Amino acid sequence: MASLQDGPAGATNTDMRFGAISKTLHWLTAFLIISMLVLGIVASKWPFDTSEALATKGLLFSTHKTLGLVTFAVAVLRICWAVTQPRPVSLPIDSKLQHFAAEAVHWSLYGALVLVPLTGWTHHAASTGFAPIFWPFGQTLFFVPQSVVLAAVLGKLHFVFNIVLVVSLGLHTAGALKHHVIDRDATLKRMLPGQVALPNGMKRTTFHTGPVFAAFGMWACAACVGIFLGMGKGGTPQAATLGTVQSEWRVTEGSLVIAVDQFGQSVEGTFADWTADIQFSETPADGKFGDVNVVISIASLTLGSVTSEALGAGFLNAEGFDTATYSGPILAQGDGFVVDGVLNLVGQEVALPLSFTLTLDGDVAAANGVTTLDRRDFGIGQAYPDDSTVGFGVEVSFDLVATKDQDPT
Repeated sequence: MASLQDGPAGATNTDMRFGAISKTLHWLTAFLIISMLVLGIVASKWPFDTSEALATKGLLFSTHKTLGLVTFAVAVLRICWAVTQPRPVSLPIDSKLQHFAAEAVHWSLYGALVLVPLTGWTHHAASTGFAPIFWPFGQTLFFVPQSVVLAAVLGKLHFVFNIVLVVSLGLHTAGALKHHVIDRDATLKRMLPGQVALPNGMKRTTFHTGPVFAAFGMWACAACVGIFLGMGKGGTPQAATLGTVQSEWRVTEGSLVIAVDQFGQSVEGTFADWTADIQFSETPADGKFGDVNVVISIASLTLGSVTSEALGAGFLNAEGFDTATYSGPILAQGDGFVVDGVLNLVGQEVALPLSFTLTLDGDVAAANGVTTLDRRDFGIGQAYPDDSTVGFGVEVSFDLVATKDQDPT
């Protein structure tokens, strides 16, 4: 075995010492991780009961996410640098168990540097809405679809991986302090600026895969926990069960979509569960072509990353009002039609005309329409008296295909 050469370390590593670049990347990573963790905790705890508080919360989350991308970039740079450099030999450790634990924590931290910011980034890309990343390259990723289920899983993975990161960071810090305070060796000093005296007789030890597999097993277990939690409902209010509707026209496919501006960006959401009782005739009677009665399960809404807030007491209050209804006669309007309807939402009834176009092909009808309501008319979001954080107007649109039931009874 070739003898190890000692000497002053410059920018690059030597057999015995870390170079200036390795040291800089080490402490820069530590600073970024701690800053990212603190920002994430503060942002999560920050209230959003006023427009000003929500704006601050959004700024904190945006800064946290942006810092996460910086951390990810530095982590990739650090790993790339590490694999091109000789790794300085470890100081002698009498306990094999202590050496195993130190190596396992080391590999665990390398995993954290990649997995924590990566799951945070992909969770952001899979969601829509709240707190954009401060950069000019867009908020989505071409390989990450925007999906409620995927966003929930990635969000839980990010949460669980952060716990593993905090534990690993704590163990790494405790180990460094033990070496410095109790063992009084050069383990910590070797990562500080300047030169430090090293003990004689240092030698390179055989690489063992055990610590690598231990770290991998820990991350695999954490991933399983995150996926399990993400597949659960996560405290979402129970959606109302809507019964079968006997209708002259039976909806075979369709979507009910809302869009609201948040921090100047449109956030789109959908109601997964709604029923429609549609009575329609091409020949008007008493000036109307029929009637519409729609029942919507409020808790079936998904609205990007702000779904839970939208369903809360300050907005749609899904716990207190599990359904909304919209009903009214169908009237002619120019070349199309309009439902002269009334929307009952969070206990408030407000007139809301809904214009739509209709295409008939025998017993198959295709319709789509759009309208805009003002959330203030329903007392929604009263803590946000201006539209700089949450827009006043909420666009409601639908697109459906229905077939005529020859025997609706």
